Amino acid sequence: MLPQLSSLDDFRAALADAPAQDQAALQGAAARNSQLTKPPGALGRLEDLAVWYGGWRGSGRPEISAPQVIVFAGNHGVTAQGVSAFPPEVTAQMVINFEHGGAAINQLARLAGARMDVHALELDRPTADFTQGPAMSQAELLTALQAGWDAVDPSADLLVVGEMGIGNTTPAAALACALFGGEAADWTGRGTGVDDAGLASKTRVVAEGVALHKDAIRDGLDALACLGGREIAAMAGAIAAARVLRIPVILDGFICCAAAACLLQTADGALDHALAGHQSAEGAHQALLEKLGKQPLLSLGLRLGEASGAALAIQVLKGAIACHSGMATFAEAGVSDG
Repeated sequence: MLPQLSSLDDFRAALADAPAQDQAALQGAAARNSQLTKPPGALGRLEDLAVWYGGWRGSGRPEISAPQVIVFAGNHGVTAQGVSAFPPEVTAQMVINFEHGGAAINQLARLAGARMDVHALELDRPTADFTQGPAMSQAELLTALQAGWDAVDPSADLLVVGEMGIGNTTPAAALACALFGGEAADWTGRGTGVDDAGLASKTRVVAEGVALHKDAIRDGLDALACLGGREIAAMAGAIAAARVLRIPVILDGFICCAAAACLLQTADGALDHALAGHQSAEGAHQALLEKLGKQPLLSLGLRLGEASGAALAIQVLKGAIACHSGMATFAEAGVSDG
């Protein structure tokens, strides 16, 4: 069960104390993999994925039967500075589209056999403009983290989280810059398609925000409060809850990975239960994946967000598990293993 969160320090402690993989299950899964009717290593990375998944689920012969997809939505005060090609009203409009089953993520979640949940987080009250002050107070951050923490179904056996929030590649870029260094331009991209003037403005906003708050940022949660958004914090909360529950996570694109980075910069091993679903078309995503130490499963030029790339990657992980748990061993098949 998940512990209760009454403070940000409770969150930090829960993340730091989260359990590791089940070593007996990990060894059992590896042993089974070595006995399957195939040449050693013939299924490539699929073999490593299946063993990794089994270790987190406590089974040497695991199954995926209850994946959960959660999309969090939030609005950002910094959009007043012209950092997005779309108005903030689109966030609420897209939430309705999710609820009615009309978005790409609805189709991909359905295809994966995943339960899909949508959580809109105070869309009528955007976060503050982080070039003027912290995006969220400590209390607001805890509320957003709690929203993600509570959204995870403990009976799920795989979690994918995504986001909807006009302008949210700007706080994501600011978070990456604050946590990993470099110039604002290294982390800032066109998002949903801003023009050259928009990109210049967006880069300036990221640089100003990071400069304003750099002395206040000691870990990833500080960065979230100063520069993040409610939906980004909620994704972090959900990923952390899954870590405590030993539910494997498939990370989505740049914004989701920025949320994950905040956890990694708060507690060692916070993302051991997570893999990267895809490398998006957002320019800095590859660099961010490298900082997270994650190799993406897919690279299809996606830049939609809303968990779409990670939901598609569920199929790859399902394929790995199907082969691992469904194939016969040499002994079972009566085949000589040499």
